[in-house]
Amino acid sequence: MTQPVPDAPTASAGTPEVPPSPGRPTVDDGTTARALPGLDVARLDTWLRRTHPELATDEPLRATLFAGGRSNLTYRVDGARLPLVLRRPPLGHVQETAHDMAREHRVIRALGSTRVPVPATVDLVDDADGSAGTGTPFFVMERVEGEALRDPTQNGAWSPAELRALSLELAELLAELHTLDPASVGLADLGRPDGYLGRQLHRWGRQYDGSRSRDLPALDALQERLREHVPATVRTGLVHGDYRLDNALVSRAGGVHVAAVLDWEMATLGDAAVDLGMLGLYWDIRRIAPPDGLTASAVDPAAGYPEFAELADAYAARSGSSVPELSWYRAFAAYKLAVILEGVHFRYRAGETVGEGFDAIGTLVLPLADEGLACLDGAS
Repeated sequence: MTQPVPDAPTASAGTPEVPPSPGRPTVDDGTTARALPGLDVARLDTWLRRTHPELATDEPLRATLFAGGRSNLTYRVDGARLPLVLRRPPLGHVQETAHDMAREHRVIRALGSTRVPVPATVDLVDDADGSAGTGTPFFVMERVEGEALRDPTQNGAWSPAELRALSLELAELLAELHTLDPASVGLADLGRPDGYLGRQLHRWGRQYDGSRSRDLPALDALQERLREHVPATVRTGLVHGDYRLDNALVSRAGGVHVAAVLDWEMATLGDAAVDLGMLGLYWDIRRIAPPDGLTASAVDPAAGYPEFAELADAYAARSGSSVPELSWYRAFAAYKLAVILEGVHFRYRAGETVGEGFDAIGTLVLPLADEGLACLDGAS
């Protein structure tokens, strides 16, 4: 059911989903609630027993909405024979170029035979009638045991040498992704590398236009300058689209390592330096914007994390080629994240977000736009 698409997911926005009605249990402690925002656990239980009886047990399923998500909703599912994770699109306002479950499922399944660590997939479901518990496409995968490093308070559990090793491995795995032949894993039609950057600017411009609710002159200026100075692509390959430390799980089991890379919803074929620009932006995000939600970061050189320049060197050594000049790519990463946050701000104002912490999202857009402009000016 996955169709080839140019650069990014193209799921239709369709009809906005309706949040649970008053009186319906929405707690997400995974113990007593049978329904969560965006997921009816009782219907999911019935679906699992009908379609995957080998995974069913005598226990009813329990689900927990993972905290910290600002886009696709991700749930921990317990009670099956294997620990599972379910991914579905966000509630409410959904841009047409985002949140494609079939695409993410396809990429994760394809990478299962490569050196890039990903979870094992279980199923992809088009739950249009809601009988499986979501009323929207979703997919289920096995849960990988590990920790996503999102906050500096987590660093104390790791030695400086361990944090350094994990950081460099993260960069090396990105090089593995970019040097992988897409055709060898059945992803040759995932996107069109030619003209990728121009189409990305157009696509994210449409995303921005679809979420406009206020005047943002700095973000408008950044968008215009990016369009005026598009660089020539040096390397094409599989692009993750949101590659950063907290989109990976790290573990000590069998030795300190990156256990899985997650969140492949924006994966495509294109300019590999886009991922480096995004990784660089997030590596320095605590300098750019107050830590909140999507801008939270565990990266702290004092704890043992290397500077981004060392990550770039590790990437170059593994990929066998030098890293291109990244100023434009860093600016594009800042623009892209600003547009994403503006979309979240739009949904928050419409009352279509789940959880806490959305009220401050809108204040992070301007610092990111300013950072992008500074990158283009060579001041970052």
